[in-house]
Amino acid sequence: MERGNVTTPFGRRAMTLGMLASQVVASEIDSHQPIDKWKLFRTACEAKAVIGVSDRALAVLNALLSFYPKVELTPGRGLVVFPSNTQLALRTHGMAGTTLRRHLAALVDAGLILRKDSPNGKRYARRDSKGSIGDAFGFDLSPLLARAQELQTAAAAIALARQEAQLARERLSLCRRDVTKLIDMLREADHSSNWQDIHDRYLHAVGALTRKPGLEEIEPILRELDGLRSETLNQLEILLNLQKLAANDSQNGRHIQSSHPDSSTESEPSLGKETAAVVNTEPQCRPSVGVPIGQRPAASDNGRNTETGPSPQPSGRGAQAFPLVTVLRACPDIIDYGPGGEVRSWRDLMTAALVVRSMLNVSQGAHDEACRVLGPEVAATVMACILQRSTHIKSAGGYLRDLTRRALRQEFAAGPMIMALLRASPGDIALAS
Repeated sequence: MERGNVTTPFGRRAMTLGMLASQVVASEIDSHQPIDKWKLFRTACEAKAVIGVSDRALAVLNALLSFYPKVELTPGRGLVVFPSNTQLALRTHGMAGTTLRRHLAALVDAGLILRKDSPNGKRYARRDSKGSIGDAFGFDLSPLLARAQELQTAAAAIALARQEAQLARERLSLCRRDVTKLIDMLREADHSSNWQDIHDRYLHAVGALTRKPGLEEIEPILRELDGLRSETLNQLEILLNLQKLAANDSQNGRHIQSSHPDSSTESEPSLGKETAAVVNTEPQCRPSVGVPIGQRPAASDNGRNTETGPSPQPSGRGAQAFPLVTVLRACPDIIDYGPGGEVRSWRDLMTAALVVRSMLNVSQGAHDEACRVLGPEVAATVMACILQRSTHIKSAGGYLRDLTRRALRQEFAAGPMIMALLRASPGDIALAS
């Protein structure tokens, strides 16, 4: 930063280290990266908890951006807006002057704007003979442009945390519904069971929940409710197996009573066959007491135990077929969009994918559908591959939706895409489907 570019406030306002730091950051803007001002403003709104400003202060920032004549913020000397207090109050829907000054000071303290005061403290601009603005005095928007990457990373992290909390709340709601209905079913089926103890433990677990619980609060309660659901299901399955055994014994008894005792030549062989059938089927009908659900072999129609394999899943879902270091070696461009400019975990990769989604104009619906079908990690890997190939893809959102539809038909896997990027040279990259 050149020392001659430092500006100090007018009047009795003192120069602070925070103002100097904001000016240093504003002077280090990448001169080849214009950004849409309204998209950047929405990013700042999403990251307001990290920035530390209120919604009223963001409304003042919105008004300041409306005085900038262009849609994109371009680095240079023309990022100074100089509205009067009257015009600024009108665009903030009649905000009082004292409130307006307070929120302007909050934006300066947060490092989103800079004051560039004139010698007499007024806001105005000098124009040259061609009508172009030369020197302008007012509010400089350069710090907002300089912190664009930081704001995008913070907004992506907040969006990822909000998505994880929402999924956890959905799992908690489903688990609570399952436990309550299974407890009612156990009470009606066997009133002498310990359903009251399970119900009391359920009430104690859910009683600690707040009105809007966070992820850290939900996870331990969800584990406890999962245990109660498994315990209740285990008891219900024991009762079901006992009922099946009683029904088989009753059926065998009726069959023996209907035989013909007068015919000795025909009844004795028949009785022998029925007795052998009862002996052979008795171990299979006996319930497996104490064995949790999901760990017992399924019984087929003919009475023999058969092992069932895992249900088929979409080709993109499941554990990661490639380690994170392989994904980053195939798609190194995604690293710059991670927290702090690096990717060290799958969570960092998902955060970077959210930033890339916004940058490539991929809709939120397309990204959510990809996460649902492919899984969050595989969807982040696909976004990294799309970024690596972005110069050859006309519509990143349409391409992602097409890959999601192919994954539903089990016609797409991320593995060949990653291997193609690993094998391809920098000048000739070809994606494989």
